[in-house]
This record gives sequence, C-alpha cells and structure tokens, in this order.
Amino acid sequence: MDKDTCEETKECETQEEVTEDDKELETDESTDASEDADTKDASKEADTKQDAKKGLFNKKNKKDKKDEQIEELTDRVKRQMAEFENFRKRTEKEKSQMYDMGAKSIVEKILPVIDNFERGLAAVPEDAKDDPFVDGMNKIYKQMISVLEEAGVKAIEAEGKEFDPDFHNAVMHVEDESLGENIVAEELQKGYMYRDTVVRHSMVKVAN
Repeated sequence: MDKDTCEETKECETQEEVTEDDKELETDESTDASEDADTKDASKEADTKQDAKKGLFNKKNKKDKKDEQIEELTDRVKRQMAEFENFRKRTEKEKSQMYDMGAKSIVEKILPVIDNFERGLAAVPEDAKDDPFVDGMNKIYKQMISVLEEAGVKAIEAEGKEFDPDFHNAVMHVEDESLGENIVAEELQKGYMYRDTVVRHSMVKVAN
C-alpha cells in the first residue's frame, strides 16, 4: 500500500471515529433533553397539585369562617330567645302577684262588711227571723259569701281545731277540761284566706 492510500485510510478512520463520537454526543444530548422535559413535566404536575391543595385549603378556611359566623349568630339567637322567655315568665309572675295583691286588698275591705252582716243577723230575735226584711238580708249575705268563694276566698276553720299560729290569732286562754290542751275553744272573729294566702287570721280563745 502506498503512502497516499495509507494516509487516506487513516483520515477515513478518523472521520468515522469523529462521526461516532458526534452520534453518541447527540444521543446523550437528546437523552438529557428528554430527562429535562420529564423533570419539567413532573415539576409542573407537582406545582399543579400543590396549587389545587392550596385552593382546597383556602376554600376550607373560607367555609370554616362561614361556619363560625353561623354558629355565632345561632348562639346569639338562642341567648336572646332564652332571655325573652325568662322575661315573659318574670312578667307573668309579676302580673299574677300584682293581681293577687289587688284582689287581696279588695277582700280585706269587704270582710268588715261581711262581719257587720253576721253581727246584724245574729242579733235578730227568733220570732223575727221569718220577717221578709230579715230573710232578704240573709239572702244577700249568702250571695256575698258565694261570690267570695268563687273568687277564691274561704273561711278558716277554727273552733274545735288545734291552735295553729299560721291561721289563728289567740287573744284569750280559758280553762276547759272538756277540751284538750291547745285546742280552739271559741272563734271570736272569722279568719279568711285568699287562695293560699291568709287575708285575716281567726281571732280565737284557746284552751289551756
């Protein structure tokens, strides 16, 4: 082989080596570019997921704020309703107490009239009890007692009962062996109750 042919052969081999190196370099560059693209895609996907999570978190926070406002308003309404209910009950109780006080005051003023009727009828002689005037007065007295009973007024039982300071007012003490100790021997003035309240205590004699 001559010198020129040898030199050409070496040049060809060198060119082939350079070509193969270029191919390998291109392949490496292509692989790196593909890897970079995959990395970018993965990064974008991760960013998208993170943004979605942030969006959900923000929505959750907004929802929680609304829930807190709803709970606050609901609690406020419940408190106001409870306060109104307490106010209504307190007002009804006060009105009932005022009504009872007014009724009790009227009953106290009527009782002396009842006492006078009883004294007057008790003073009528036996032979005059059939008189039309006396009969009319007796009917008026009974009507007044009936009206008072319908209104919640009733007489306190006293004579023959054990003395009770909550209902009786002892003004005298008598010795009476036929009666037990601390028993009401005689009622001097009737006592009355309005519903569950004593309007006037019974004035009584008590046996020792």
